[in-house]
Amino acid sequence: MKISTSMLNRILTMLLVLGLFTTAKAQNTSVAERLGYDQDSRLLILHADDIGLAHSVNDATIKAFEESGISSASIMVPCPWFPEIAEYAKTHPQYDFGLHLTLTAEWEDYKWSGAAPSTSIPSLLDEKGFMYASVEEVVKNAKPEEVEIEIRAQIDRALDFGVPVTHLDSHMGTLFASPAFFEIYVRLGAEYGIPVFVPLNGLSAYPQLEALVGESLIPIDNYYMMGENREDKQWLPYYSEIVDNLPSGLNLIIVHLGNHDDELQAVTKNHPDFGSKWRENDLQTMLSDDFKKTLSDNNIQLVTWGQVKKLLKK
Repeated sequence: MKISTSMLNRILTMLLVLGLFTTAKAQNTSVAERLGYDQDSRLLILHADDIGLAHSVNDATIKAFEESGISSASIMVPCPWFPEIAEYAKTHPQYDFGLHLTLTAEWEDYKWSGAAPSTSIPSLLDEKGFMYASVEEVVKNAKPEEVEIEIRAQIDRALDFGVPVTHLDSHMGTLFASPAFFEIYVRLGAEYGIPVFVPLNGLSAYPQLEALVGESLIPIDNYYMMGENREDKQWLPYYSEIVDNLPSGLNLIIVHLGNHDDELQAVTKNHPDFGSKWRENDLQTMLSDDFKKTLSDNNIQLVTWGQVKKLLKK
């Protein structure tokens, strides 16, 4: 991925304002210590994506929070079931809700447009007025200034609904697919005073993005996410192996929760990856006594984005 001269100038400006993350990291106490843990503690944000996608997803996520199966989740503001989960988040501030900033609508017959008026974001929408189905289409067509309009609209709508936003992350990684998009993502997080999800183990292959990470961020050291479907019996061993080998530092596991019901089957039609059965397997694994015992046996400290946000304020 080549970077234009104008983008390089923006990078240099960001570096002057924020400073390189590597320098900041060397000078600061570890995140674990700043959160009140020992320096070599194994911290984990157990995080659920795609909240607001469907009632089924909202229901499963609420169940996971209330049964201590997850420590964090993020909401898709443009999706039809956003109002339901926004009201829950507003009235249950003890749970950790961020925003899953959304620029794609990937399902076959289940679509949405943006939070901003369509006339303000035409480059983000296809010929039918919906968001594009793939990251590649967004990168090819979207104008960065319209991406910023839409991202701002999503953040502002969530705040207007009373969601106590703990962090920002990116649906399908779209905001990591272009330096221009990534710069907007990082800058708006700093402007709103909201932590942004930046995983160092995923960013190391993209130095053009890594250079944009500055002192206003507290990156995740390592993140993990199931990337391909598997047999039901392999779910628990997959996540248990991650936990057994979790390094010290600030880590994050991304899961996708839901109920294998008629609604979610219709939403995820012809899409077994991240489909309804996948999401129910994730839910049952997070709630299982065996997985919770694995966390306990490994002395894993579950933390939240809300705790990270307090560090930024300090």
